[in-house]
Amino acid sequence: MQLNDLNVLAAFLAVAQERSFTRAATRVGVSRSALSHAVRGLEERIGVRLLARTTRSVAPTDAGEQLIARLGPALMDVNSVLDQIAGLSDRPSGRVRVVASRLAARMILAPKMARFAREHPDVVLDLTTTEESRVDLVREGFDAGIHLGEFVERDMVAVRVSKEQRAAIVGAPAYFAAHPKPKTPRDLTTHRCLNFRHGASGVYRWEFEKGPKSLAVAVNGPIIVDDVDVLIHAAVAGAGLAFTLEDHVAPQFAEGALVRVLENWCPPFAGYFLYYPSRRQQRAAVSALIDTLRL
Repeated sequence: MQLNDLNVLAAFLAVAQERSFTRAATRVGVSRSALSHAVRGLEERIGVRLLARTTRSVAPTDAGEQLIARLGPALMDVNSVLDQIAGLSDRPSGRVRVVASRLAARMILAPKMARFAREHPDVVLDLTTTEESRVDLVREGFDAGIHLGEFVERDMVAVRVSKEQRAAIVGAPAYFAAHPKPKTPRDLTTHRCLNFRHGASGVYRWEFEKGPKSLAVAVNGPIIVDDVDVLIHAAVAGAGLAFTLEDHVAPQFAEGALVRVLENWCPPFAGYFLYYPSRRQQRAAVSALIDTLRL
């Protein structure tokens, strides 16, 4: 059955209940002639007269009464289901699928997951982590993503969920005991550097800025990883220099396990954003997640 069929059946029911095409047309919100045409088309389609018409009155035939007896409850069930579904827009519930880098999941989502679960017990937060720089949310079936602002497409709605970030080039004291500290990014070509692979995007080229100057350096070293925690552990162990975010290595700075270099080449940049395709008819569960994570 097509949606138009439901509309015609609802129109017939309105006429039968009102016993008037004029009153039914006002109730349904269409013209009297359109309503009459729709009911006549229904009768011609099934080959049975449903309404007896005179110049002064309208009444269901026996066939019309039989249809009304089954149609009334059925349409009530349909309306009830539609009301329940519409209620989902007001009450956070259901599954919210989110994609984020592992670092974003740890920094942004993990600290607030328990609070979100307590405040919205009817929502299931379904998290997928990936190191791909760009994910097609609509094609992959995600409600939202979390990534650094530079990776968010312009046609997305973006909500800031972190403060500004800064890169940090770090190494262990033991490493610097055997190697001079780099003074410019180009000095990194003579150092043992720990590379990070961003999914299909490949190995990351270390990017730097200082005033109007900007450059990217393809570094070399003994290790390539795709996990930030492994990267930091390797740096603490003295395997080489690592490029990461200062917030992620704050504990190692405090403990003296890592030393920072080239700080004046690492200005602040836009941090993490939660992004999604559209504000139109946004589900309450997605709105609840945005409210929990936004700054």
